[in-house]
Amino acid sequence: MTLSVKEETRFVFDCETGNYHTFCPISCVSWLYQKIEDSFFLVIGTKTCGYFLQNALGVMIFAEPRYAMAELEESDISAQLNDYKELKRLCLEIKEDRNPSVIVWIGTCTTEIIKMDLEGMAPRLEVEIGIPIVVARANGLDYAFTQGEDTVLAALVQKCPRFSNVINENATGQDFAESDKKRLVLFGSLPNGVASQLTFELKKQGIEVDGWLPSQKYSSLPALDENTFVCGVHPFLSRTATTLVRRQKCKLIVAPFPIGPDGTRAWIEKICEAFAIKPKELESREIKIWESLKEFVDQVRGKSVFFMGDNLLEISLARFLIKCGMVVYEIGIPYMDRRFQEAELELLKRTCEEMNSPLPHIVEKPDNYYQIQRIRELKPDLVITGMAHANPLEARGITTKWSVEFTFAQIHGFTNSRAILELVTRPLRRNENLNSFNSFAKTYAT
Repeated sequence: MTLSVKEETRFVFDCETGNYHTFCPISCVSWLYQKIEDSFFLVIGTKTCGYFLQNALGVMIFAEPRYAMAELEESDISAQLNDYKELKRLCLEIKEDRNPSVIVWIGTCTTEIIKMDLEGMAPRLEVEIGIPIVVARANGLDYAFTQGEDTVLAALVQKCPRFSNVINENATGQDFAESDKKRLVLFGSLPNGVASQLTFELKKQGIEVDGWLPSQKYSSLPALDENTFVCGVHPFLSRTATTLVRRQKCKLIVAPFPIGPDGTRAWIEKICEAFAIKPKELESREIKIWESLKEFVDQVRGKSVFFMGDNLLEISLARFLIKCGMVVYEIGIPYMDRRFQEAELELLKRTCEEMNSPLPHIVEKPDNYYQIQRIRELKPDLVITGMAHANPLEARGITTKWSVEFTFAQIHGFTNSRAILELVTRPLRRNENLNSFNSFAKTYAT
């Protein structure tokens, strides 16, 4: 970093030509099939997709998970078989065995390449079998790891009922009076416990959450209209946000994301602002959480970190770690919608100014070859990277942490801030323990 903090008043955005060095987006099945309890996910792809799911999800066949592979073979790819008949046969089998409320077709790279018209077949087939079918394209050609969830939720938005239709079906005088009332729907898949925590935090401010997308049951999808305010909990849901605004005419609350005590407070404040409510006791709540994190903050203060880019959580995590006193050299990110992350970027900038830290270099779609050169030059204390690069970097004496762990850990809300720092400090503590052991071994040997 050659510029002083005062001179760095703007972010430096670069876009390289690297591939998406990330997990395949069809891995979203692993958490979405558990979140939407009455769903069944059918991944339409090749043997490679099947092997990936089998290894990534690690679910035994006798556990009867609510997902399956529709394996494309040579006869399918060469158009010797009728795609519609084959998918109808599989869906009827799913209906008989599991009887789900919705079947979600997950398109892959292969369905994209052979131009399989899933969107054209689904409406006709759902009428024949009597089960709604949602089509989501989660191919690794166009999407990064966590964007698989984004495509599924964007498709679900179009299945959400209009609030006016729900009112007409259950019409009472009170319902019509409440039809113009502001409502809040949150979107993003979170474990039920974490979702309940965020709902409770908003309830303490006098704001009721009218629904979540995705809901636990397909039949409980939230009703939407132009009086519905929507706010995301993940930075990778830009397509869902766009679909909510354009298709359902919802009003988007552009807020930082509830990751870390600073982000959670800012997220709640933005929602309160949209509802013209003055926030209560948020500052003292944040201070109390920071006090409980002191042990971990002391361990990371002054350390440097480099994000190679994997799960699109990088901006939010970097902002939180800078607030903890770390220096972030570079934020690599596979894809970034600057409009959707506008509030997060603004909070990141304010955090850097407050902590007297240089603004990090932000690289979209980074090229790993050049990143490794920059890592060698900057020598960060920690590199947060995808699984594919962790071992090669460790072999070169560079301390790493798998970014995928932040995706599956419970990191949202005030109380889960500790989980982020536990993940970040684990490799640092391991190094300290190894150094202590080596020093002891040398002393003992002499």
